[in-house]
Amino acid sequence: MIYTKNLAYAHPGGRQLEFPDITCKSGEVLLIAGQSGTGKTTLLHLLAGLLRPTRGRINVADSFIEEFSPAAMDAFRGRHIGIIYQQSHFIASLSLRENLVLPVALGHHRAQAGRLQAVAEKLGISALLYKKPARLSQGEQQRASIARALMQQPGLLLADEPTASLDDHNCAAVAQLLAEQAREQNAALLIVTHDSRLKEIFANQITLS
Repeated sequence: MIYTKNLAYAHPGGRQLEFPDITCKSGEVLLIAGQSGTGKTTLLHLLAGLLRPTRGRINVADSFIEEFSPAAMDAFRGRHIGIIYQQSHFIASLSLRENLVLPVALGHHRAQAGRLQAVAEKLGISALLYKKPARLSQGEQQRASIARALMQQPGLLLADEPTASLDDHNCAAVAQLLAEQAREQNAALLIVTHDSRLKEIFANQITLS
């Protein structure tokens, strides 16, 4: 579960962005929509603990993350938060399998082959594990990005424009996958997007302005 209260952030030398209070329970999906410049990405970075708010509280898994030191936040994020970016940011020289287990290894957790195989099968990428990222289609790369975020079984999933570069078919498929995985993992899923197609899929939504 995640909730925020009176959240605001001021970029250095810029105006202060103020955000509505957010609550998303485990297993639920919340769509955060808005046009460019409304602070969607800033909000996602705040919720992920990548930025510290100017004001307000952010509670993830019963912890107020704005109180953490950078090192403590990094460790907490590795255990509790999975992030799905618009661009996959895979390491080109590594196989998909190596890319998926790397964050687990960097977080000093033991990479379990059984967990990797289960996630890969669920997302339909088992046959792709020994391919290099450049050989994957956009839809395959996005499914792989979801797999990477799920490896640690996080309680919070944050998706940043996950369908922006996808056609209608892959957009619907990725949206369904995200919602299914949130339910199965009992994770709170927040999707930050300007993709109007997703507004027709997810009823629970807020719009930044």
